[in-house]
Amino acid sequence: MDSFSSSSGPPPNTEALMDQIKAQLAQAYAQEFLETVGNKCFAKCVTKPGSSLSGSESSCISRCVDRYIEATGIVSRALFSSTR
Repeated sequence: MDSFSSSSGPPPNTEALMDQIKAQLAQAYAQEFLETVGNKCFAKCVTKPGSSLSGSESSCISRCVDRYIEATGIVSRALFSSTR
């Protein structure tokens, strides 16, 4: 017997395992998304870093994040519609 078939516990619940993997992937994607948006929008919008954002910097960041989310949605829809 190999080491995989000698398990003494019940067989793994594949549905629960898949749910856990999906949750971990979603968390990793969200973290990467926030880091990417934060870095790109900060670099584009914050010209003079300080202890607070100016009104124009805040507006720029808001627009940048909105555009990034919109672009991500467009790309996702295009990818998923082409795979069907």
